[in-house]
Amino acid sequence: MNYGTETLDFRNLKVISAVGRGAKGIVFLARTYNGSSKDEWWALKVISKELLQKKNNNKTGECKRVRFEQQILRRFDHPLLPRLKGVLETEKLIGFAIDYCHGGNLHSLMKKQPEKKFSEEAVRFYAVELVLALEYLHKLGVVYRDLKPENIMIQQTGHIMIVDFDLSKKLNAKSANSSCNSSPGSKSPDINTRKMRWLSKLYFHCGSGLPKYDTVNQLDFNTPFRRSESDSVEKSNSFVGTEDYVAPEVILGHGHNLSVDWWSFGVVLYELFYGTTPFNSANRKETFHKILNEDPEQKGEMTLLKDLIAKLLEKDPDRRIQVDEIKSHDFFKGVQWDTVLEIARPPYIPRNEIVDKPGFCRKDVESFVHGIFFPKNKNDNGEKEKNKEEVKKEDGKEKEKEKGNVNDDSTNNKNVWVEKLSQNQTKNDNFLIF
Repeated sequence: MNYGTETLDFRNLKVISAVGRGAKGIVFLARTYNGSSKDEWWALKVISKELLQKKNNNKTGECKRVRFEQQILRRFDHPLLPRLKGVLETEKLIGFAIDYCHGGNLHSLMKKQPEKKFSEEAVRFYAVELVLALEYLHKLGVVYRDLKPENIMIQQTGHIMIVDFDLSKKLNAKSANSSCNSSPGSKSPDINTRKMRWLSKLYFHCGSGLPKYDTVNQLDFNTPFRRSESDSVEKSNSFVGTEDYVAPEVILGHGHNLSVDWWSFGVVLYELFYGTTPFNSANRKETFHKILNEDPEQKGEMTLLKDLIAKLLEKDPDRRIQVDEIKSHDFFKGVQWDTVLEIARPPYIPRNEIVDKPGFCRKDVESFVHGIFFPKNKNDNGEKEKNKEEVKKEDGKEKEKEKGNVNDDSTNNKNVWVEKLSQNQTKNDNFLIF
């Protein structure tokens, strides 16, 4: 396990380009800056401290989420999960580096298929690897809570890698005196009352995203963790996830456990096979209504894959299929789970098409991240152009100080960052929105 982590410095990093963005930060393609051909390519996730403070009203909760993600990445020792390469902190930024995946994400790969969906054999391959990755996380007591094709990357070998653990949580093992909230037989409000309470909240949150997650607890990996999954952990009452993939119990506010990942796994399998999510609607309220009240539509005769999807999309988490039943399901008949990663041939192996370019300095990155999350008034075009010229001049001076003269290509590359992060960013299949 990776207990030690290198402290990164922009002076020793070569930041090439922006490859993705999220609610709080930007992901850059980077490598160590020593000119060695053996250097590894990294995904450098950089987060604005100012934005974290603003989102959390100058408290420390949002920063804890970042620290949590770093802490959990340190524990991973699995070929389908990222390795923490190093952590980074400046006066304005906080971040970390993980493995870079050359093949983009599974959603982009799906859209490149002839019918914008995968064959059953390809679905089986990716399903097997997802089961192994989730099983590993669950054995650590970690519920992922944001499984979707956009968070499933394709490594250079063609195998998957699950990324973005911002919404993950370490669930505490159940004690003998577990609270009534976590007890299967505990008294609780009528289910229809809870539905109305949570659905009424959808109107309040429709313009600002999902409600915020709960304060993170420190990881405690020394606590013994029983093999049985959902029955062995306390529940979380957080409201987190991506709307098309969120489980019914999360919407209802019942409290949730590891079982929510298997629901999302079912949604992902459905999407990979059919090319669309099972409960997709025009807005969040309608999507949540379908998740709570409707069964997924599966046309044609029942197959083993369709049967597995139906069992995963069971609305009652206590009846939903769990890891042991999943691995023994006939859809996976013949899979040698202990050796599958060594012998399985991925359906797609990406080519390494990265072009090495001049790197960008710390000030470039800080200025760029700040500009994305704190943009200037777009209506003031004259002032905007003036500011662009001033930024270019300042950037030029800073580059000369830190790395010497940089040719015109670097300035052009910087403009590409802005283009990729524009409102048309989703048109670029290689660009990750997390």
